[in-house]
Amino acid sequence: MPMSPSNREVRLLRFGVFEVDLAAGELRKNGARIRLQEQPLQVLATLLQNAGQVVTREDLRATIWPADTFVDFDHSLNTAVNKIREALGDSASSPRFVETLARRGYRFIASVDSVAAAAVSAPAPHGFNDPATAAAAVIALHPDLHVPVPRRGLVRALFALIQVMYLVFYVSGLAHLRAADRVATSFLPGWGALVIVGAVLVTGAVGIPLRFYLLSAVGFDFRKLGWTFGRLFPFILALDQLWAVAPFLLLPQIGVGLAFAATAALLYVPFSERTLVRMAYPVG
Repeated sequence: MPMSPSNREVRLLRFGVFEVDLAAGELRKNGARIRLQEQPLQVLATLLQNAGQVVTREDLRATIWPADTFVDFDHSLNTAVNKIREALGDSASSPRFVETLARRGYRFIASVDSVAAAAVSAPAPHGFNDPATAAAAVIALHPDLHVPVPRRGLVRALFALIQVMYLVFYVSGLAHLRAADRVATSFLPGWGALVIVGAVLVTGAVGIPLRFYLLSAVGFDFRKLGWTFGRLFPFILALDQLWAVAPFLLLPQIGVGLAFAATAALLYVPFSERTLVRMAYPVG
């Protein structure tokens, strides 16, 4: 499978926090080298150079295993792909990088950035002559959000704290249902107050199991949480927007100004949840 002239000039192939140095024959994660044998690295480089396209098993055989090589090709290729997935922390059932196409081949599904040899060999900017400083200046970006890739543990912890916050809201609202009724009656007597109390009761009862599900999913590191949260997001958005007005139930204690400020912050929280999920659980 011939490479285009532009591919011949490429030295680094970057995807997420990883990069493959074609000249050095190395796979790195955040600048740290990851041990990967020669054949799996060659398979990975071929997939990266054809990112988004199907690379058939026959193409890989012709490129990496010469015709005069007497090996069990199917076993060798399957082993190489398994080692690639192990090095990248990928999964065959829920791939983020290497997708298997049954009886056809493989496809690299993540975004890949190419860096030409001239760009790699260019002199370091002023103030970055020290190799360690220059390496620290290269920050890996999230392929979808274009922000520096954070630590997954921190992102998951923040997402879990948001779920705990909503759990406290629900339990507190249900425990003080009569107080909520009194506050609602003072502003909307009659049916209006009854609707507000009913909304607190129903959404609180529905929200508690939802938050426990999200807590358990992030706690056990459920790798399909990104896909699942995307399906649930319209419902979560509606639920969170309703509970964003919860600070007004504490109006006698906190005042109008603080109630407005708290509501404005809570209106943004569901979008923060979605961003945190996309950071920790990107969908291929």
